[in-house]
Amino acid sequence: MWKTPFPVRPGNRFTVHLLSLFAFTAAFTFNLSGQQNEAAGNPESTQALRQRIEQLEAEVRSLRALETEVSGLKAQLQTLTAAGQPGLLVRENNAAATQEQASAAQESMPMHPEELNMPRLQIRGFADVGWSGSDQTGSTNSFALGQYNLFITSRLTDRASFLAETVLEADSKNEFGIDPQRLLLIYTVNDALNFSFGRYHTGIGFYNTAYHHSAFMQTTLGRPFLFQFEDGGGILPIHNVGVSVTGVLSNAVGLHYLAEIGNGRSTRTALGVSPVQNAVSEHNGKAFNLGLYFRPPIVTGLQLGATGYHDHLTPVVLVGGVPTRIPNVSEDIIAAHIVYQSPRFEFLNEGVLMRHQSDGSPVVVNIPGFYSQISNRWGRYRPYFRYEYLQVPVNDPLYADVGLIHGPHAGLRFDLSEMSAFKVEYGRNLSRSPKAVNTLGMQFSFAF
Repeated sequence: MWKTPFPVRPGNRFTVHLLSLFAFTAAFTFNLSGQQNEAAGNPESTQALRQRIEQLEAEVRSLRALETEVSGLKAQLQTLTAAGQPGLLVRENNAAATQEQASAAQESMPMHPEELNMPRLQIRGFADVGWSGSDQTGSTNSFALGQYNLFITSRLTDRASFLAETVLEADSKNEFGIDPQRLLLIYTVNDALNFSFGRYHTGIGFYNTAYHHSAFMQTTLGRPFLFQFEDGGGILPIHNVGVSVTGVLSNAVGLHYLAEIGNGRSTRTALGVSPVQNAVSEHNGKAFNLGLYFRPPIVTGLQLGATGYHDHLTPVVLVGGVPTRIPNVSEDIIAAHIVYQSPRFEFLNEGVLMRHQSDGSPVVVNIPGFYSQISNRWGRYRPYFRYEYLQVPVNDPLYADVGLIHGPHAGLRFDLSEMSAFKVEYGRNLSRSPKAVNTLGMQFSFAF
């Protein structure tokens, strides 16, 4: 064994052995490189080289044993030193423990939500800005910010997920408001049973669940008047708070169902109450909606369906400028649709019949409405045409002021990219007034 020319104390024995390890490593590298060329053509040299390698490996194992012994001596030295300075060992041990804990925490701490086994939030955004004008007396043309929409999803478990659609938009007073348009906890049992708890888009017809609050996702500049949002003059209950259940009844024929129950809507608009009953219901009765629709596998893109909705309303209206409670109104809405959509061609057709009957009155008021929309894409261009119709009789207890609205809308959508589009649209709106109103609008819509 190689000896040092100076005495070795416990404090520097580790340094000596470390130098020895470097010396053997250098010798091993030198011998190996020098003997490889010699061994290439001499079998005896090859055998000698193998023996030398085994000898060096044995010496390395011996050095490792000495290193372990040095570690033990260092621990003893720390103990002896701490005997004269009691706080030293405690501080060193605490520092070492803290360093080990920090290192262990850093090594064990996941860097991604999936490693933490936490839900991963995904956010998509949609927005639009446009210009519109008309020849209606007293109207002004203006640029306008559309809806700034944040679409948020998160998968909580294999069966549960979260969905939120929050919209920031300006009103007629140029003031911005924030509305959670959809807020849902979704639980999937299987293809036949899916639950959604919270605020959802009512499954009346097709358009209301196919297109939500993103102008970019729609072919046209805006929604059909029949499916306008409640705060935009629409007469249908577009939103509801409750439970929605959907599923597949038969994959062979593409038969689906939906069943919904919720608070229904408020008609106390004269009091400035939101039409969507988000937290407080006006009465114990609940609105419900049932529907069936087919998606035949043999014709991809075709859907046929029908829904039936019922609610019992407790309205407050303005009579002579004074908010007045009127008799409760029973509301039934029957909707049917036939739509076909492919990457190039779409043909949407929906009809709705709303029926109102006041308690204690034999009079039933029927409100019919429909729209038909067709478009075809050529490259990045998609021209479209839509005709819509809605008639509210003058004796309707709730929406008589809407009256008759019908007319054509024609436009062109140009896809600037996969995430942005430009639209221009002309419309002609006819009503009970003898003069028709012509409109023109343009819009940039995009996703981000």
